[in-house]
Amino acid sequence: MDRQKPYRPSSSTEGFFQAVPTVPPAYSHGHESKDGGHGNVSDDVALARVLKLYLPQGNFEVRQSIHNLARRALHPSVLRHGVDAELNPPTLRPLTTFGEENRVDPLWVTEGWKALKAIGQEEGLVSAGYDTTARWNRRIHQSALNHVWNSSAALTGCPAAMTDGAAKLLQSHLDDLDGDQPGRAAVIRQVYNRLVSRDPGIAWTSGQWMTERTGGSDVRESETLARRLASTEIAHCASVGQDCDAHGMPLGPWCIDGFKWFSSATDSDMALLLAQTESGLSLFYIPMRRHARSGMANVNELNGIHIQRLKTKLGTKQLPTAELELKGVRGWLIGQEGRGVKQIATILNITRLYTAGGSAAAWGRGLSVCRAYTKARRVHRTLLQNNQLHVRWLANETVKYHAAVHFTFFGLALQGATEQGWILAVRGTKAASLIPQDSTIAVILLRLITPVIKAVVSVNAAEGLRACMEGLGGVGYCENNEDGGILNIARIFRDALANPIWEGTVSVMAEDVVRVLVDRRLADGRVIEKVLAKWAHGVLRHCEPRFSKECSLIEQRLNTLLSMTNGANENELLWRGRELLFHLEAIVSSLVLMYDACSDENEIATAIALRYVHSRALAQLESFSNTGNWKEVALMDRKIFLAESGDEIVGKL
Repeated sequence: MDRQKPYRPSSSTEGFFQAVPTVPPAYSHGHESKDGGHGNVSDDVALARVLKLYLPQGNFEVRQSIHNLARRALHPSVLRHGVDAELNPPTLRPLTTFGEENRVDPLWVTEGWKALKAIGQEEGLVSAGYDTTARWNRRIHQSALNHVWNSSAALTGCPAAMTDGAAKLLQSHLDDLDGDQPGRAAVIRQVYNRLVSRDPGIAWTSGQWMTERTGGSDVRESETLARRLASTEIAHCASVGQDCDAHGMPLGPWCIDGFKWFSSATDSDMALLLAQTESGLSLFYIPMRRHARSGMANVNELNGIHIQRLKTKLGTKQLPTAELELKGVRGWLIGQEGRGVKQIATILNITRLYTAGGSAAAWGRGLSVCRAYTKARRVHRTLLQNNQLHVRWLANETVKYHAAVHFTFFGLALQGATEQGWILAVRGTKAASLIPQDSTIAVILLRLITPVIKAVVSVNAAEGLRACMEGLGGVGYCENNEDGGILNIARIFRDALANPIWEGTVSVMAEDVVRVLVDRRLADGRVIEKVLAKWAHGVLRHCEPRFSKECSLIEQRLNTLLSMTNGANENELLWRGRELLFHLEAIVSSLVLMYDACSDENEIATAIALRYVHSRALAQLESFSNTGNWKEVALMDRKIFLAESGDEIVGKL
């Protein structure tokens, strides 16, 4: 302020006005700098480096598609769709005008939500992962598209994740014969084609219904029942016009009844669900709608699905999440009866990677807004970017973000390599010495780290977004839906808080890791030694000339993990479950960051790797949990948390 001029009071129309920061596109193609980096052209440097690492040189069309979507994600029309979906959440209209049950259109969603789903289908957010012409890692291409789109998509990435999981599952059944379900093979093929279509007029989205009131994450406690319809029952349904779905495909020969307590993406076209049969928990495909006659008219009504109520949630308000009563739902058995849990695992592996990817993408948008704000905000007569305290803090947050992005995309690269084969997905890229050529090793390594990626990245992203909110001060805490909502980090933060819970909490992920460690079918029950350590030592040899000291630090942590797991029984491993997660994340993230820095000796990538590895170095003294007998410490855990006396605890461990 000019001290020579007299002071004037501010008003609603006069005084200082902060310019709205300009948030640049996350990724730009075609302007790499001479040192192999992307300078300031790609705002999300971590994403740019990931693409350089896992995609072969060239691939103009792939990179250009990510470039274009990064810009579309920030277009005012797209941002308006997101605000529409946020401010006008789904509503339930269960009755018709005269009080009958509304079986046709009880769930209403906003036009913004519908538009964003259609854009995602057009841009190939699912279909890119199934492009049979691709001569590159399809999962990297697909996930980069999702990364630049996610934070503008108003949670439409959730049905996209479940759609991808459904497509992956049904793809494995495309060659199945009808067996005792006439017509099933043709239905599966048509449904699969719809799931991977880019045409919004054809493309479907899918839900997955597993959670019930009894079990939560323990799907084996399902109370939903499925029975095979008698031929007379099927004939009766045909006689009243209820033998086909809304698209003319035959309805399945199974009838399903029960209650699903938590179903996301309730407006989808189909669902995969678990139900009990005489042979045990089984997996079923159901269409959401069926053909029916109502008086003299033909209508498409819900397929025996009754929406009881919509969930009221902290975030993800744009996403229709409901409690569903199932009465006479017609469906098709998928796979072998009684093997539903094994079938659903295929979906979970995909959706858990999506959860981590969505978390990293949200974190990336938060940091992008922070950077833009730091360059525009004036504090103490200078730009905030000149405040060393502020910049140092957010630089450390950015290091954590780079680790999360590299950890996530390493898992996605493994997924692509296991689907397409190493030669097609990896050969000719800078990641050739990072991704195992042995498909068995790659599959087990992916199985081990998928729950770790999901758990740790989801939690770290939520913490990182809280920091991003703080970085904008009071503006960050406000629900800013003006200007297309571009500064509404609060909304992104609320939505991201679902990810450490959805598809399994952190403890559930830790239990999944323990299942891998104790499974004798995987590397003879020695996964850490025979798979993780073998892979890690190969990467350490690659990085040692440039990161000698850091390789020693990682070796120490790896040895600690080996000593922790060797000889430990399942109960002790479960008690140490979260320790296992963080050891595995520190080892793998450190190795991938160092490997990336070695790929071109980029100064910033090197500094990020150094900072991260040293930040995750083991303390000189053993952690408290490693002192004494683990059972004694576990007893004290109960006393501290549950306030139990010693007598109450006896026999509980």
